[in-house]
Amino acid sequence: MMIITPIKITPDPYEKFHLSQGYKAGHLLFISGQTAVDETGQLIGLNDFDAQAEKDFSNLKIVLEAGNSSLKNVIKVTIILTDMSNFDKIVALRKKYFLAPYPADTIMEVSSLFSPDALIEIEAIAVEDQAAQRV
Repeated sequence: MMIITPIKITPDPYEKFHLSQGYKAGHLLFISGQTAVDETGQLIGLNDFDAQAEKDFSNLKIVLEAGNSSLKNVIKVTIILTDMSNFDKIVALRKKYFLAPYPADTIMEVSSLFSPDALIEIEAIAVEDQAAQRV
């Protein structure tokens, strides 16, 4: 039997949207798409891709740590952009935040995210720190 538990953070800016930050299933973490929202749920970095991307990764780190994991144990990410011209910036951010060998990845462009002002969203699958062993 696999134990499934929600990952919770406080305050949780996603609570008002009726969704979880993520779930832990056994030693795997499934993290909801992280956006550039602050603790109150307000989008930051309007018209500033770099600020939003940094906040996305910061929020991802917070949720991973709440689930007893970390950025180093991310094995799959999905990065959703509203403008693929930011692709090179994503490559640089992957190098900054993840370790080689880098996570499996899907990068896609969409016409809009949850807000027309949101420019990037990142979801992830990770392994708990205690269960991770890289080879």
